[in-house]
Amino acid sequence: MFMIKATENIASVKEKVRSLYGKDVFVKVNLGRNRFARFTGKVTGIYPALFTVSPSDDFRGKTTYSYSELLCGNVFLACRRT
Repeated sequence: MFMIKATENIASVKEKVRSLYGKDVFVKVNLGRNRFARFTGKVTGIYPALFTVSPSDDFRGKTTYSYSELLCGNVFLACRRT
């Protein structure tokens, strides 16, 4: 069960994603049933209801995520240090 973090809202999540636009990021996605997908890529699209991540390797899966998925913890996004 996922619970919304009380300290954040959709507007703050959107700002954080905008700050990562064009940067290398690490993505961890909860696929359910205790399975996770991890990959690196770049945030390539920012839209009102979702954002897109272009994987840097042969990741085959969903690369478009909603801001609510970040807010609820289904998707983790972090700037990748080089």
